[in-house]
Amino acid sequence: MSLAPMLNALLLPALVQAAPQAEAPKLVPSPVGAWTGSIQIPGMELGIHVELTKAEGWSGRISIPVQGLKDFALAEVLVEGGSVAFRMPGIPGDPAFKGRLEADGALRGTFTQSGQSFPFKLQREGSTSAIKDPAPTTSIQGRDLGFPGFNAFPLKGSVLAGGAHPYFAVMVAGSGPTDRDWVSSLMPIGHAGRDFALWLQTRKIGSLRYDKRFIGSKDPKLDISLDAQVGDIQAALRAARALPEAKGKKLLLIGHSEGALLSLIASKDADALLLVGLPGQSMAKTIHAQIEVQLPPDTKEVNLEFVDSMLNAIRNGKPDAPELKTGVYPGVANLAKSFMRPETAAFVRSTLDLDPLAMAERVAMPMAIVWGDKDVQTWKPATLPESLKPKVIDLVDANHLLRKETRPRSEINGANAMSGYNDSTPMADLSPLERWLETLR
Repeated sequence: MSLAPMLNALLLPALVQAAPQAEAPKLVPSPVGAWTGSIQIPGMELGIHVELTKAEGWSGRISIPVQGLKDFALAEVLVEGGSVAFRMPGIPGDPAFKGRLEADGALRGTFTQSGQSFPFKLQREGSTSAIKDPAPTTSIQGRDLGFPGFNAFPLKGSVLAGGAHPYFAVMVAGSGPTDRDWVSSLMPIGHAGRDFALWLQTRKIGSLRYDKRFIGSKDPKLDISLDAQVGDIQAALRAARALPEAKGKKLLLIGHSEGALLSLIASKDADALLLVGLPGQSMAKTIHAQIEVQLPPDTKEVNLEFVDSMLNAIRNGKPDAPELKTGVYPGVANLAKSFMRPETAAFVRSTLDLDPLAMAERVAMPMAIVWGDKDVQTWKPATLPESLKPKVIDLVDANHLLRKETRPRSEINGANAMSGYNDSTPMADLSPLERWLETLR
């Protein structure tokens, strides 16, 4: 489900200080206008567009096309001399930019999110050196593949060859605009999906993983319904059966987070099922729980009342978010808006009250459910149906993306957990999962 924490309103803004002038003051160009460039995240360039304006004060908007973010309002836009800083309010990890206008006309600086820092560069739109939209990131491993998804929508993926294992895997990523490597607007760092596919390959299991239909689309009317997303999984299974890498093999459907829930629905077309970070309760209860654990005691009542009103509005097909009351955090309000957008509301309504554990109990094929004990997003429930207990694989010191988390569980929250998602963090010990894979025949 990957519903990363959205409550960043109380964090301190980035601070800007003009560098000392060693020479006589020079006329500093204004940053007003449209800028195009990218954030240099390891393994990819994340293309961005920024527009800065000044009336009584400074304001601005940012678009990140590959993540489906358009004209997002910036906060705390600060300009002093040649220094420029701004924040993206209500986004997980409190993303912030701090840069400086340089002699070549570029705006260069550092982008920070969840304790991670990456360089960025912007050029005024229209300049010959401006960086245009990069293509969606692709894996550095495996061959590229295109195949028709639901209603012939074009999907892109990567194929890794396996070996002697009798199964070939089809991997389904988590919620929202998530690509084949499990990189998304909620978790824009790391390539955990790619690394998991490579781990499977070392266990002689090949795989097909694909970008969800959101990736690269700028169509506000894109069909992201439950039927469309489940249909894409079924299309990926059909495409896998036709691959030479999967010839003579059975199909193991692997779903991560919300992708695990969707894989449960599509499981009849597979031969075995692996659910990684399956939500342990309905989406409605998970949303409520994820927000509740982040709230100070004196703010819980008003914020949770707003959340529950939002969920009921979605259930009843109402188009508007509930009335905002004093004390509702901007992050909570923004979450409600994202769920209630016309293009997403139907999908949310279809999945809001599904019970993943009850659905898993009805699966007859070989199945395992994997939970990391340091996962703060979709954690293992305190109690499980008796029939599911033998099918559960517990991973010690594993976070939501199966990477190794060394901090005590009590010190991890939704915002700081993301510091353990990047490529420099090794995979957790997956040997319990390996032993289950060896039982598949």
